[in-house]
Amino acid sequence: MAKAKKRSRLILTAVTVLLVAGALTAAFWPQPTMVDMGVVTRGTMQLTIDEEGRTRVRDAYIVSTPVAGQLQRVRVQPGDPVVRGETIVAHMRPTNPAALDVRTREQAQAVVTAAEAALRVARADLNAALANRDLADTELSRAQQLLDRGIVSQAALDSARQSARVAQANVDTSEAAIAMREAEIANAQAQLIGFDDPRLAAAIGTSDDDIPLYAPTDGRILRVIQESETSLPAGAPILEIGNIESDLEVVVELLSTDAVQVEVGDPVIIADWGGPTQLAGEVTRVDPFGVTQFSALGVEEQRVNAVITFSSPPEDYAGLGHGFRVETRIVVWQEDETLIVPASALFRSGETWAVFLVVDGTAQLRPIEIGPNNGIQAQVTGGLSENDRVILYPSSGLSEGMNVAERVVN
Repeated sequence: MAKAKKRSRLILTAVTVLLVAGALTAAFWPQPTMVDMGVVTRGTMQLTIDEEGRTRVRDAYIVSTPVAGQLQRVRVQPGDPVVRGETIVAHMRPTNPAALDVRTREQAQAVVTAAEAALRVARADLNAALANRDLADTELSRAQQLLDRGIVSQAALDSARQSARVAQANVDTSEAAIAMREAEIANAQAQLIGFDDPRLAAAIGTSDDDIPLYAPTDGRILRVIQESETSLPAGAPILEIGNIESDLEVVVELLSTDAVQVEVGDPVIIADWGGPTQLAGEVTRVDPFGVTQFSALGVEEQRVNAVITFSSPPEDYAGLGHGFRVETRIVVWQEDETLIVPASALFRSGETWAVFLVVDGTAQLRPIEIGPNNGIQAQVTGGLSENDRVILYPSSGLSEGMNVAERVVN
C-alpha cells in the first residue's frame, strides 16, 4: 500500500514537472516575426504623369461691338444654341458723334465751303492754262510756217516749241489741282456724315439705327460678358460662342520636369470628371515655353501647357463644358506581360535594389534589378520570378534568416 502511494506521488511529480517545463518552453520559444507580404505578378504596367486639367473649347469666338454705340439688353442665355449667320445674339444702336458736337459739325461745314471755293479757283486756273496752251500752239504753228519760208530762224521755232510745252505742263498742273480740291471736298463732306445718313445705313446693312449682331459660328453660348444695356466703345466684347459637342479639349499645366517626358501621341486616361467611366484622350501639343507660377505653399514652379484631345466619342462625355475640372493620367511608358513587384517591398542594399524573399517561412535577402517605378509598382528585370512572395514595408530590425509569418488583418 505504501509502495503504491509512493509510486503515484512520483508519477504526479513527474507529470507536473513535464507540464511546467512544456509551459516554460512554449512561453520562451522564439516566435516568427509578423510581416505584410506581397506577390510578384505578371501583367501590364504603366508609368503615368498625373495632373489636374481644365476643359476648353478649341476655337471660341468673342462677339464684339462693330462700332461705338448703345448696346441693347442681351436676351440670349449661356447654353442657347446658335446658327452661323442666322441667329441674332444682340442688338445695338450706334452713337452719332455729329449730333453730340454741334461746333464740330459747323467747323466741318466751313471746311466744305472753303474746299468748294478752292475748287472754283482751280477750275479758273485751268481755263487760263487752256487759253495759254491754245495761244502757244498757234504761235508754234505760225513759227513753223515762217521757218519753211525762210523768214524766221530755227531759234525762233525752238522758242515757240518750248512755250507750247510749258503751256501744256500748266494745263496738267491745273487738272491735278482740280483733282486734289475735289478730294478735299470729299474728305470735308465725310466729316458731316451721321448715322442717320442713308448711305451709311446702306453700307453697314441696317436701318432705323439698329445693328443686329449675328452668331459667327455654329455652337452654343458659352458666357455672356455684357448683359445689361450700356454704351460701349468699338471692339468691346459682348459674349463668347463655341461648339462644346465637337470642339472640346483639355489643357493641363505640367511641371517642366514632367513635360520633357511627354510626347505628342501619348495616350491619356481622363478620370474624376463626374461621369461613370473613364475617358480616353491623346496628347496633341506640348507648348515650347514655360510660365513661372507659385504653388499653394508659395513655391516657385515652371509650368508648361499640354493640350489633350478626346479619343472617346462625344456621347461618352456629354455634360462636360468649357472650363470644367478633370483629372488626367498621361501614359509616358507602358509594358505588357512584364514582372511587377510592389514598390513598398523595395529597399537599397549597397549600390543595388533588394527585397526580402519569403522561402519556407524564412526571410531571404535577394538583390534584384528593376525598371521603371511609378511609386506603387516597379518592373522587375532580374532576380525574381512570378508568384514569389516578398515582404512589404521591411523594418530595420528584419534580417536574413529570420522566421516570418504573414500578418492577418481582421
